[in-house]
Amino acid sequence: MPPWLQLVVGFALGVTLSALACWAGALTRSGALAAALLGGLLFGLGGLGWAVLLLLFFITSSGLSHLSGRRKAALAEQFAKGSRRDWGQVAANGGLGLLLVLVYALWPDQAWVWVAYAGSLAAVNADTWATELGVLSKTPPRLITNGKVVARGTSGGVSLLGTLAALGGALVIGLAAGWLLQETGIVVTVLAVSLAGLAGSLFDSWLGATLQAIYVCPRCQKETERHPLHTCGTPTVQVRGWKWLNNDLVNVGCAMFGALLAAGLWLWLR
Repeated sequence: MPPWLQLVVGFALGVTLSALACWAGALTRSGALAAALLGGLLFGLGGLGWAVLLLLFFITSSGLSHLSGRRKAALAEQFAKGSRRDWGQVAANGGLGLLLVLVYALWPDQAWVWVAYAGSLAAVNADTWATELGVLSKTPPRLITNGKVVARGTSGGVSLLGTLAALGGALVIGLAAGWLLQETGIVVTVLAVSLAGLAGSLFDSWLGATLQAIYVCPRCQKETERHPLHTCGTPTVQVRGWKWLNNDLVNVGCAMFGALLAAGLWLWLR
């Protein structure tokens, strides 16, 4: 397929799927526009394999968000945003992939770029699965830094169920990446991508417990990621973290950690 035609097909598919996702309630309008642009460029510049991993992440994570929506609704006041992804969330989860596909377009013989892309999606997929399924845990989460029991939905809180879910989310992307890239054997790619994805989700939790900006509602006396207003309409007050480090930027850090670790492990194991 000529490059120009691949770009046209990529954008056509991106617009179609984004419109369907917006109609289904998985994306806001801004999120749909961002997803259409991202999907079109990934397919147009990278090819089918890049689009497959993106679709796998989006379909599985959106499906879980829908399934756990009722349970998570009770915790909505703690999360910065709802289950409908806006342009910021799309950019945070897939923006690094766009940079990597541009590198790949210039140097298509560098397989580590593909592995880094797979690692970034494995990390954000693992984090999403951990968040969506972790709230179903019968035992309360513990803060990743000191093991202290915290309320469900607390940034940096981890549980056994959530960690196993993260491993499952990373493994889904890892298995797909191994099947698509067989240059050094499926096992090497699956291991590198899956382990990096799990590690990326744990790094996300560590950032949430230490550096992410966390606020408290003076009226409800509850911690939250929401700012400047809580769900009750009361202005929130910062209690810890860096003011500029919001949840979207934490997700960027998660993706970057997964990408770097996946590429490093793959180059070391091959």
